Amino acid sequence: MAGQQARQAGQTQRTIHVGGEWREADSRATREILDPADAKPFAVVAEGDERDADAAVAAARRAFDSGEWPHTPVAERAALLRRVADLLVRDRESLGLLESRDAGKTLEEGRVDIDCVADAFRYFADLVVGEGGGRVVDAGSPDIHSVVVHEPVGVCAMITPWNYPLLQASWKIAPALAAGNTFVIKPSEITPLTTAALVDLLVEAGAPAGVANIVTGPGHTVGARLAEHPDVDLISFTGGLASGTKVAQAAAVSVKKVALELGGKNPNVVFADACQTDEDFDTAVDQALNAAFIHSGQVCSAGGRLIVEESVRERFVAELVRRAGRIRLGRGTEDGVECGPLVSEQQRDKVEGFVASALAEGAVLRTGGRRPEPSDVRPAAGYFFEPTVLDQCHRGMKVVREEVFGPVLTVETFRTEDEAVALANDTEYGLAGAVWTSDAGRARRVAGRLRHGTVWINDFHPYLPQAEWGGFGKSGVGRELGPAGLAEYRETKHVYQNLAPKPVRWFAG
Repeated sequence: MAGQQARQAGQTQRTIHVGGEWREADSRATREILDPADAKPFAVVAEGDERDADAAVAAARRAFDSGEWPHTPVAERAALLRRVADLLVRDRESLGLLESRDAGKTLEEGRVDIDCVADAFRYFADLVVGEGGGRVVDAGSPDIHSVVVHEPVGVCAMITPWNYPLLQASWKIAPALAAGNTFVIKPSEITPLTTAALVDLLVEAGAPAGVANIVTGPGHTVGARLAEHPDVDLISFTGGLASGTKVAQAAAVSVKKVALELGGKNPNVVFADACQTDEDFDTAVDQALNAAFIHSGQVCSAGGRLIVEESVRERFVAELVRRAGRIRLGRGTEDGVECGPLVSEQQRDKVEGFVASALAEGAVLRTGGRRPEPSDVRPAAGYFFEPTVLDQCHRGMKVVREEVFGPVLTVETFRTEDEAVALANDTEYGLAGAVWTSDAGRARRVAGRLRHGTVWINDFHPYLPQAEWGGFGKSGVGRELGPAGLAEYRETKHVYQNLAPKPVRWFAG
């Protein structure tokens, strides 16, 4: 069974699925997948290229144009999504373990990801079933029937990142299928394994041949071809700003629909009144740690910018530093480990470069900033980096301006509410942010003034499938999750029916 094959390690896997068949790459090329905890290969996958992308798009085009899937009753499409959710629950342990080894996150994080993926499939199944038959538009005449209806976009190409491989895939696949589209997905070449497993679960659940296709391979070949392909109707991309810009440029040639989620530089604003009691203080510190260091900071919504009121700054940062220094680093599958490695050597090198530039520009290193000593749970070859706190930072520093995507927290200070808002909004990105305060009026004011797609008040990181996820500025365009996430995968059609047509008589004759 292909799904079993996709979960086995140490052998070449057919991770390209086109038109209902698992296959090798057309070129027969392969890629080793490394465990970031020890830098050792534990799987070998197919390495596709433009020819594989073309074959997958052709299969998705045939499946859509044949009409079978887009005209499948909504209740049947929803039932397939629910079956997939049940299969995800069945395979929770094996998929969570695979996500942990592939991306380096802790096993518990991997399990939680699988739960969230199942929730997303159930949510979009319920959403599409609960919709009406269209919106009637009053044309002012009993002889006119006018209705606005929604139809699937067509062939959807999806490009997903390496940090949350399965979760990000589900945010695209579930609404696309619920709306009646076919798709081709290209997961990150670094972390493709669970996405291949998900496609196999779709097949097991009964997805018709050609509806669900996957091509594993690099972005500069497979991803670039999907973005420019004339038979692709929509391209949905989650990743970095530079790559997202190239996707948008390639898609513009054929004027296809584009959805981009491009990361963020997210402020976590802490007012002094959020720390009035010991319990409140501990909660704010704990959430600041979670904001910055969960999954080693490799999160697009990571709260990597702590903006704290001056009167509590020293106490707050001191406790944050103390606790950050006690975070247990190691292989994600080991008991007691709280933070895993970075995903690759390249990513660790990038993070080290950010820290070096920050110190050169005047930041003060309070903790971390280096590779940890090896241990029995932390192999020397692994891509580990200590949780890092950089104090006395300012907006002119590269580490404050640019997305680090690693376990690095910068500290800035403010005195007034206006200054806090100005600092939080002083970024090219606008994905997410948080405000901590016990003043309900201030919470509403500051949240309303923040130019970020998601604002948490006295919390950090939760998301709801029912809500919408997107950003302002260079964090991208379009929305995922919620009703707007479903709308991204639809076209709107106005059907105007004249029940009693008459001559117009605009012209003589």
